[in-house]
Amino acid sequence: MLHRRANLLIVFVMDGRDIEDRREGAGRAGPNANELGSRGGTLADKVYGQLFEWIASGHYVQESKLPSEHDLARAFEVSRPIVRDALKRLREEGVIYSRQGAGSFVRGQSVAEEAETLSVFRPAETIADIQRCFEFRETVEAMTASLAAARRNAALIDRLETLLERLVRATHDGTHRHDIDFEFHLTIAKASNNQYFSTVLLALRDQVAVGMKLHGMALLSPTGRLNETTDEHVRIFNAIRDGDAVEAGEAMRAHIRHSRDRLFGGGLVDLRL
Repeated sequence: MLHRRANLLIVFVMDGRDIEDRREGAGRAGPNANELGSRGGTLADKVYGQLFEWIASGHYVQESKLPSEHDLARAFEVSRPIVRDALKRLREEGVIYSRQGAGSFVRGQSVAEEAETLSVFRPAETIADIQRCFEFRETVEAMTASLAAARRNAALIDRLETLLERLVRATHDGTHRHDIDFEFHLTIAKASNNQYFSTVLLALRDQVAVGMKLHGMALLSPTGRLNETTDEHVRIFNAIRDGDAVEAGEAMRAHIRHSRDRLFGGGLVDLRL
């Protein structure tokens, strides 16, 4: 019964469009000051975070020119030095680059485009596939978290903290944001400073998303444990921020294993068959 119900949910998740994503994207034309009010951190953090999200979502596409510092400062209602600091951080992360006398441009592909380009894995179509994906993630992402703690940099720590704040807010609102959840895990992979980890996670984006969406549905059920998974993200972040590689790896391993168990309820598939 568990497997039959979960298989039906897989069809729903893979064929249906995410209502929350569709609602958030509707009618947006660009960044604005109103979106900054609910964000934590300094003003530069807020501008950086908003620009990062718009680039990652494809609002500013590959090789497109960003608005000028003056226009961004006016749109966000902040000073130009604040915008300049946010742009500097994006350049340091390789998200944008500058052309002499021409302005700032988006480097490379958006996260969504990159994932589509890299996706060479078979779709997760069965419960066994989802279980295997959790199994793979537990092994690989435990290592990425350990390396992220050992090799962390301030810009990616700030980005992680911004994503964590958004996850916490979603929990307070009684919702689960699988898109933010994935960006949190992808940012940790990037913080490992080993492109193979982030490349593999991007290539598995669709497969991981199926598991995250189903896990989110389980968390929102009457017996769900939404606060529990948020606490696990906090533990992972704290370990990476503090540079504790052992704790970061164990926290990530425990989180992925617990996520699998919350979804399957102990009814794992026998993968020997």
